Amino acid sequence: MTTNDVSEIERAERMQENLQRIEELTQRLIRALGSKPPSNPGLSTPGGDLYAKAAAAWWVEWMQNPGKLLEQQIAWWGKSLSHWVEAQKQLAHGQLEPPEDDTPEDPRFANPLWKTHPYFNFVKQQYMIYAQAVDDAVTAIDDLDETEKRRLRYFSRQIVEMMAPTNYFGTNPDVLEKAIETEGESVVMGLENLVADLEANEGELVVRLADERAFKVGENIGTSPGKVVYRNRMMELIQYAPATEQQRETPLLIFPPWINKFYILDLKAKNSLVKWLTEQGYTLYMVSWVNPGPSYAEVGMEDYIDEGFLTAIREVKAMTGQERINVVGYCIAGTTLALTLSLMKKRGDKSIKSATFFTALTDFSDQGEFTPFLQDDFVDAIEGEARDAGVLPSQVMARTFSFLRSRDLVYGPAIRSYMMGETPPAFDLLYWNGDGANLPAKMAIQYLRRLCQDNAFAEEGIELFGERLHLRDVDVPLCSVACETDHIAAWKDCYRGVQGMGSRSRTFILSQSGHIAGVVNPPTKKKYGHYTNAALSLDHDAWRETAEFHEGSWWPRWDAWLAKRSGKWVPAREPGDSEHPPLDDAPGTYVVAPPTD
Repeated sequence: MTTNDVSEIERAERMQENLQRIEELTQRLIRALGSKPPSNPGLSTPGGDLYAKAAAAWWVEWMQNPGKLLEQQIAWWGKSLSHWVEAQKQLAHGQLEPPEDDTPEDPRFANPLWKTHPYFNFVKQQYMIYAQAVDDAVTAIDDLDETEKRRLRYFSRQIVEMMAPTNYFGTNPDVLEKAIETEGESVVMGLENLVADLEANEGELVVRLADERAFKVGENIGTSPGKVVYRNRMMELIQYAPATEQQRETPLLIFPPWINKFYILDLKAKNSLVKWLTEQGYTLYMVSWVNPGPSYAEVGMEDYIDEGFLTAIREVKAMTGQERINVVGYCIAGTTLALTLSLMKKRGDKSIKSATFFTALTDFSDQGEFTPFLQDDFVDAIEGEARDAGVLPSQVMARTFSFLRSRDLVYGPAIRSYMMGETPPAFDLLYWNGDGANLPAKMAIQYLRRLCQDNAFAEEGIELFGERLHLRDVDVPLCSVACETDHIAAWKDCYRGVQGMGSRSRTFILSQSGHIAGVVNPPTKKKYGHYTNAALSLDHDAWRETAEFHEGSWWPRWDAWLAKRSGKWVPAREPGDSEHPPLDDAPGTYVVAPPTD
């Protein structure tokens, strides 16, 4: 028997083993899918009235301007037919070459076979023709208001993204090449990844973005030294150990969002804002929010303000002996910080020396990319889900955010994991992205209805604590940091909110990059720059056009702004005091605990 014969036998045996493993995994797949609880369709698709309105608008357009729609249809049919004929001509002449390809560059089609192989090139060009036709059809509909058109465009694009040939085994050359190279092993590994994700989420498909085994909070992320110095049912308060012999007199208290965990600001040492701030000499406190379970169903914005914001401010003042402190609010915590500042203004409480907002929305008059999800059909479904469960599950929010960037956060990772059998990357930021938290039912509904849909805080005012709170009440010195490509808190909307605040001392910084990378942007990376402009009376376009660009991180600029409002140098403060003995080491217990019942 020759070496080649042995090699062929071994390959056949490996293939047979892989087929047996596929059979076993298929049975697990069926069981996992069978365990999925009934889903609420209202959380996945818009109400039928949107499509009915689109169809009616299309019909009106047809009656009033049939030539326009016929032109579109003929153009689409013509392109498809011409492309097919060109491909047939090549085959008829015995040329296994693709026809001329003038489609735009697209990173999904980076494999050279998409250009050189007749089959893959034909599939790609047909898809691109189809995608353009759908976009043109939506653009051509005139008899829809802007909100409905935004929604129609979003959902039509989701369908187009889902239909991409890269998402299917038989039309993705990367996947097929990998299967051949590995003798089917990649197919087996992909199926194992798929089954594991389904089993981990009770039959719900949640694509893992990072290798969860690579990280452990408190061991290789979230490791800045400190102590939990206060705890109640809403939050743990962490005071970080000093990194300098002297510290600024005025302490700094950070409120992170409670949709995800606080350690986004303390990932690895090289990109930790926490570490950097302690090295600049700040007495730094961080709130770590509880991950609520069903027993928190009636917890509302009032509870976050009272037992979270106001309580943390009170305890920091008590520990440091300072009458006034500096505060930071990130994302939804920035929105709530603005509500808190308005309430404190009404009560005559002058505890806040300055406030900084990271990517925080306070004026929701333009709902931006969230428009598809902030109409009554979706919000009604979310409210029903939250009422039934007592919380809005973290998976619902994660899925919404992911599908705003479905190509990068859904389909791309799914292809690599389920079709190519790759292990998700050991990427700390993506690990954090998947470490979500629930929202209490009452709080989630208040936020969606009164803040997002009604825009009450920026317009007529919102009733809380027996007071009517308004955006213009925010009158402390403030600094707002927004991010240029942020798809969650669009910078123009953040800017509009700052314009509506009543402060006479306002600084606005626009960082390059997005919601996370634009904030977690340490000076050592020298990666993303930022813009400044003192003329905050300008509209956002004029502000951006006349802004000055600065290379590098905005952190040092903010440090200079903050230092002016942080008093003199005093001996470094160790965490806690006699009235606040340390309860646990940082990062505390809430950040790693399951939802609290």
